Amino acid sequence: MYRAPVEEIAFTLKHVAGLKPALDAGTFGDLGEDLVDAILAEAGRFATEEIAPLYKIGDEQGAVLSGAAVTTPPGWKALYRRWIDGGWNALSAPEEFGGQALPTMLGVAALEMWNSAAMAFGIGPTLTMGAVEALDKHASPALKAKYLEKLVSGEWMGTMNLTEPQAGSDLNALRARAEPAGDGTYRIFGQKIFITYGEHDFTDNIIHLVLARLPDAPAGTRGLSLFLAPKFLVGDDGALGARNDVFCSGLEHKLGIHASPTCTMIYGDGFEGTVPGAIGWLIGEENKGLACMFTMMNNARLAVGMQGVAVAETATQKALAYANDRRQGKAASYDGDGMAPIVHHPDVQRNLLTMKALTQIARAISYSCAHAIDNARISSGDEATHWQERANLLTPLAKAFATDVGVEVASLGLQVHGGMGFIEETGAAALYRDARIAPIYEGTNGIQAIDLVARKLPLGGGEHVRGYIAELKAVASQVRTSNLQGFGRTADGLDKALDNVCEATRFLQGLLADGRSDEALAGATPYLRLISLAAGGAYLARGALADQSRIALCRFFAENLLGEAGALKERVIGGAESLATASKALISAGTS
Repeated sequence: MYRAPVEEIAFTLKHVAGLKPALDAGTFGDLGEDLVDAILAEAGRFATEEIAPLYKIGDEQGAVLSGAAVTTPPGWKALYRRWIDGGWNALSAPEEFGGQALPTMLGVAALEMWNSAAMAFGIGPTLTMGAVEALDKHASPALKAKYLEKLVSGEWMGTMNLTEPQAGSDLNALRARAEPAGDGTYRIFGQKIFITYGEHDFTDNIIHLVLARLPDAPAGTRGLSLFLAPKFLVGDDGALGARNDVFCSGLEHKLGIHASPTCTMIYGDGFEGTVPGAIGWLIGEENKGLACMFTMMNNARLAVGMQGVAVAETATQKALAYANDRRQGKAASYDGDGMAPIVHHPDVQRNLLTMKALTQIARAISYSCAHAIDNARISSGDEATHWQERANLLTPLAKAFATDVGVEVASLGLQVHGGMGFIEETGAAALYRDARIAPIYEGTNGIQAIDLVARKLPLGGGEHVRGYIAELKAVASQVRTSNLQGFGRTADGLDKALDNVCEATRFLQGLLADGRSDEALAGATPYLRLISLAAGGAYLARGALADQSRIALCRFFAENLLGEAGALKERVIGGAESLATASKALISAGTS
């Protein structure tokens, strides 16, 4: 059973990602460590005692569609009610609409715990929080007044409707259309697929944010507008009215997250005799919908990164518990009677320590991204620009690296369980099934790598990433001069990895400057893992400098895992030509 690692989460927030210096400086007003600790402790209790016990029934029974209505697994609707009654949906939302306006760092820390306890539960409120942010930044005062308070409280939930059958990640191909009705509203027609919590029984209204094209819109993403289309229309007094012309026509049968309804949504089909055309309201300006939606998507990308951290944490806990209980063979380090618990075997130890280290560095990267978001929001001028660029740089790392780690660690957890991991009885397989979606949705990890190299490396004329690497190098220098016992060759490993990042960064920036973007993008995915591993090593070292009990894991990572950085650098610099050459034959074979 999952138990929220509240102390580990609090330590990473305060001493690795930067929350304690911010609290000491009064950055967040009267928010202090005592309140932070109390919030984390209660979130951990709720995740451990309320959510986690319902995970198995959610995985085994899943969401069920009958007609156009979706029923969530037994106990889940009541769980959601207890969750919103606790005020958790409002944690980081604006005070103007009933939120607590607490730092994003606290929000994502709580989000980690919800998703560790049950990823299929945690993903639903994530989209509501994203809808709140999008509406708060882009909607008209009238829309905010009508919808935000109930979205903030969690009384209503929100969705994000982008994907269509012919348009996966390529939003240029979207066909859903919106026609002006002449009264300030629009009529929306089309089909959206893979819509998370598009229909459910948690709330009596669902607020859909939908990308669609106006009749005279330009082609491509420049012609997309964003609309709000509720499941039930809302009167001026806030009361629910008639059913809107939008419904769920099907649920996907998925590899994992079974309790999360993944819906096909139909707009404008004359549902139950309604006049065809789902009634919607424009958010922001016509043909500027993608910018509005990206507010929600960037929020979701960090949240999905937290899902990777969350599953990795649960998989690590489960594997460690099993390794201490399961007995097999003899081990030199075990002096007890009979067979040794498998935790005493070096290969199992290596797997467990790898799981623990990867989970911690993914958490540190994600929390650091949240810290940058907080600082960008409360700063001004050049400082705000700096922190926004830092958030932009870290978002693809948080989303892609952390979700890759979720899959990698869940897979290692299966390995620790051996044959018992491959069957459903232990629950290790369920975590692997859940984790596998996270590198795919909210922009595949390949797209995140492209974004990192093509858009984020040039930030500030290329200076921002160099400044970030310099900050990481300063941590390596602190390790070297600390004279603390136990670091071994950690400083050498960090220096070498960060030198590899510097070399790969200069190489990619040179290719981009020369207009050789295809060659640069060929190295995008290995570059993202390279900079993430190097940054993660520095974050582990920062934590070890603050707490010497963490030195051993930091050294293990530096001396056993960080050596991968050299090979990744070689893939970035020397892999493009061989990739292009081999791909020609691959493409030819696929079209013959």
